[in-house]
Amino acid sequence: MPSSLLLEVPALADFNRAWTELTDWLSLLDRVIKSQRVMVGDLEDINEMIIKQKATLQDLEQRRPQLEELITAAQNLKNKTSNQEARTIITDRIERIQSQWDEVQEHLQNRRQQLNEMLKDSTQWLEAKEEAEQVLGQARAKLESWKETPYTMDAIQKKITETKQLAKDLRQWQINVDVANDLALKLLRDYSSDDTRKVHMITENINASWASIHKRVSEREAALEETHRLLQQFPLDLEKFLAWLTEAETTANVLQDATHKERLLEDSKGVRELMKQWQDLQGEIEAHTDIYHNLDENGQKVLRSLEGSDDAALLQRRLDTMNFKWSELRKKSLNIRSHLEASSDQWKRLHLSLQELLVWLQLKDDELSRQAPIGGDFPAVQKQNDVHRAFKRELKTKEPVIMSTLETVRIFLTEQPLEGLEKLYQEPRELPPEERAQNVTRLLRKQAEEVNTEWEKLNLHSADWQRKIDEALQRLQELQEATDELDLKLRQAEVIKGSWQPVGDLLIDSLQDHLEKVKVLRGEITPLKENVSYVNDLARQLTTLGIQLSPYNLNTLEDLNTRWKLLQVAVEDRIRQLHEAHRDFGPASQHFLSTSVQGPWERAISPNKVPYYINHCTRPSCWSHPKMTEVGESPSDLNNVRFSAYRTAMKLRRLQKALCLDLLSLSAACDALDQHNLKQNDQPMDILQVINCLTTIYDRLEQEHNNLVNVPLCVDMCLNWLLNVYDTGRTGRIRVLSFKTGIISLCKAHLEDKYRYLFKQVASSTGFCDQRRLGLLLHDSIQIPRQLGEVASFGGSNIEPSVRSCFQFANNKPEIEAALFLDWMRLEPQSMVWLPVLHRVAAAETAKHQAKCNICKECPIIGFRYRSLKHFNYDICQSCFFSGRVAKGHKMHYPMVEYCTPTTSGEDVRDFAKVLKNKFRTKRYFAKHPRMGYLPVQTVLEGDNMETNLQAEYDRLKQQHEHKGLSPLPSPPEMMPTSPQSPRDAELIAEAKLLRQHKGRLEARMQILEDHNKQLESQLQRLRQLLEQPQAEAKVNGTTMSSPSTSLQRSDSSQPMLLRVVGSQTSESMGEEDLLSPPQDTSTGLEEVMEQLNNSFPSSRGHNVGSLFHLADDLGRAMESLVSVMTDEEGAE
Repeated sequence: MPSSLLLEVPALADFNRAWTELTDWLSLLDRVIKSQRVMVGDLEDINEMIIKQKATLQDLEQRRPQLEELITAAQNLKNKTSNQEARTIITDRIERIQSQWDEVQEHLQNRRQQLNEMLKDSTQWLEAKEEAEQVLGQARAKLESWKETPYTMDAIQKKITETKQLAKDLRQWQINVDVANDLALKLLRDYSSDDTRKVHMITENINASWASIHKRVSEREAALEETHRLLQQFPLDLEKFLAWLTEAETTANVLQDATHKERLLEDSKGVRELMKQWQDLQGEIEAHTDIYHNLDENGQKVLRSLEGSDDAALLQRRLDTMNFKWSELRKKSLNIRSHLEASSDQWKRLHLSLQELLVWLQLKDDELSRQAPIGGDFPAVQKQNDVHRAFKRELKTKEPVIMSTLETVRIFLTEQPLEGLEKLYQEPRELPPEERAQNVTRLLRKQAEEVNTEWEKLNLHSADWQRKIDEALQRLQELQEATDELDLKLRQAEVIKGSWQPVGDLLIDSLQDHLEKVKVLRGEITPLKENVSYVNDLARQLTTLGIQLSPYNLNTLEDLNTRWKLLQVAVEDRIRQLHEAHRDFGPASQHFLSTSVQGPWERAISPNKVPYYINHCTRPSCWSHPKMTEVGESPSDLNNVRFSAYRTAMKLRRLQKALCLDLLSLSAACDALDQHNLKQNDQPMDILQVINCLTTIYDRLEQEHNNLVNVPLCVDMCLNWLLNVYDTGRTGRIRVLSFKTGIISLCKAHLEDKYRYLFKQVASSTGFCDQRRLGLLLHDSIQIPRQLGEVASFGGSNIEPSVRSCFQFANNKPEIEAALFLDWMRLEPQSMVWLPVLHRVAAAETAKHQAKCNICKECPIIGFRYRSLKHFNYDICQSCFFSGRVAKGHKMHYPMVEYCTPTTSGEDVRDFAKVLKNKFRTKRYFAKHPRMGYLPVQTVLEGDNMETNLQAEYDRLKQQHEHKGLSPLPSPPEMMPTSPQSPRDAELIAEAKLLRQHKGRLEARMQILEDHNKQLESQLQRLRQLLEQPQAEAKVNGTTMSSPSTSLQRSDSSQPMLLRVVGSQTSESMGEEDLLSPPQDTSTGLEEVMEQLNNSFPSSRGHNVGSLFHLADDLGRAMESLVSVMTDEEGAE
């Protein structure tokens, strides 16, 4: 707003300040609303946020009167000013703040409605989730109960029925999972701006578990169907196989009988025919080998299922019959071949058979070698195991053939004579018969030995390979189980880790709890290190065994190790972050206060923990908080208030609201002080102790008044204010009593409750207080107006007169009790008058009087209302009265009454009677009956007038010496003992000591005047008022003006309503129109008086009685000049 407008319309400053405060608060509230996030699906978190939103709405409604008052003030300003630019600005700002208010209210209501809907949706989702998890648990329980597959028809049929029922249940339960998924999708879609990690994670886990159960049920159902089909086919296949065995056995018997006929070897054609029939039989046997093994394997499984039953015994007999017939059939087939091969070409056939066996053995050895190496995962090795089992069955099938062939060769070599071998073996060249027989023998024997060796080698190779497969299966199964267990535990820990909120979003009070929870998690995952080591050891053992793990297993191991390391790092980082946050933002730190300033300002800390502030634009450093500087500069418009007590109270009221201490109840303050065990009032507090106590206070205020209290800002500003008041040297320490005095003085409480609490702090255990303790209390209290530069108006920093006044009021008792202290404080002593005035200002803030100001025409009157007791229906608002404005026909010396709350009908009647009575009184009456001034500058005379006493003592001593004809004699130094032989000198020294005491008091007063040079003129006016103050006290409403606090009180318990009467002779309340003649120029006379006062205290003083008398004489002349100047000024008026 242009400064020219502020000069032209001074009331715009108040409006602009109130508008800015309300706008800033609404902006802060809107930012807080937008920044608040909740965990979707967490009912407790949502409910807490709903409570906060409700409290915020209540705070907004509590602020609505402030908005209405601002609108009313704006309307009054528009009515009072004719400046079109000012009217336009006022209208624009009101429209903007109304729009901002409606927008914030709408955001709050929308957010509250959204939270209620989120609570409802989250509740439904949680219920659906519970139902889905319940059906998942039921499905898992049923699957776990199906550990082995039965091999009886009844059991298989029962399991198939159960599986189909479970599949049917799964189709029905799919509805529960779909409902949970739909609700989760709705939460994820509708509340994406909030934290949806919990919903997302739980939904993924449910869907993954559901898909796994579906897959297992489908596989189980397929396996059971296959087993059922096999069991149904098993009896038929067994009967069919037994029937074929019977036929094959008959065929084998026929061939065996044919091979045993005499002279069969001589009939080569018959031998070839029988050999062809044998080959057909052997082909059928080999074709039925797999059928036999399957029937035998399935039969054994069925037997295990039927163990202990009659069916088991019957099946066992049938299987034994099948095995016996199969074995006999193979033996007969081998015997038939042996007999058929015992022909003229027998040695050649044996030679060919051995060659075929060697080739077969070599092929099988190569096949077994190709099965290596061992697979890198359990399914691959399981497949290798199945392949090798089939390989071993093939070896077992081939074993009788090999054994029979070797036996035939042995028999052949044993039974055939050398003569027969000579005929059988024909070499291309002629050899001796003995040599030909030896060659045939060596050839067959060598081939037989090779076959036997290769057979044994192949069996050993197969056994060794099977051992490796079995060992690999065992180790890989252990590895798989270990990895599955580790993966489960890691996922559980990762779910907890995923639920962690960012450290920056955590409440300061919850940091320790979160830290403890993370430490518990660290203790829980510590055993996982053994699991990880066990998994890695298993992997190394497999590598040692020559097993190269598959890429899947390697990736799984790498993933598990990485997840374990990341989990460890995350836990340690979380603990470190929480430790740092607790250190930086916890109760023992100041770092959380760094947000109390905005750029370009930065909060820094000196070595003694005292904060200071740096502006990075202008580069200056200062002790005062930037906001405190703004608060200190903002009440510049209060300088127009002509009454110092009200000017001070209004400044304190703005400070009180800026520090949010107007929200702090006395009980809450006491609880916080007791919580920090602040009972030794003489003990100093360091900065951290002050911050901790203030943090406790403002944290509680934030809970009670959500969004009204910015804890870091309030703590830092209050700390800065306390240091400005009680630690101007920035030593980093203030006394406990000073801290209590500052906080209690500005808190929200009844005035007398504050008096009682403060007196209790300085009273002894018996409830009495001496002068020293009272002096400590008053000294700490007077520092509050001193920091505002108003201490001169309240008697200065010297509290000795106030202490002396209090004990004189108590008849000079050595100690006073609380009741006497309260009675004295009700008289509003000069050093403490600012505190009750602060309460009256606070009570009048929200007062709305249905009356119109006769000067500025404001209606209704907001704040104090001043009703004339001289004229009917004449009211003045506080702005006009404080600035000294009057209307035509009304003088400021006319009696008036002050109201800080709306008047009652009784008060209206009483005031009407007083006006009527005053109508019949003349101006001479008011001149003869002057009233005490409106501002109680010295309601209680705090000690005798020092200057008057000093002048009287000087006159008395002068007359005494003149009467005795004595002249001033030199006196020994002050510290030398006096001689008992000179009583007159002793008397003079005693009087001189008294003069020195009074001189010290005057020096203190002069120091105050020098410290407050800006208020020198106001001080001189106060002295003039004291010189003119009448002895008689006027009484209005039956209340003596010397004790204004005993007037009617109609306010609430924390802010008493005080009825005040405005006097007629207060210099501040006189307007220029009241001056009957032009005032004389008193500046020269005042300068001369000040010069004489300064000259009364030379830098080098003598220490004799004569110099003291000369000093007193000079001081007396200075006081006479001061009185003459004031008298001349009064004569001019």
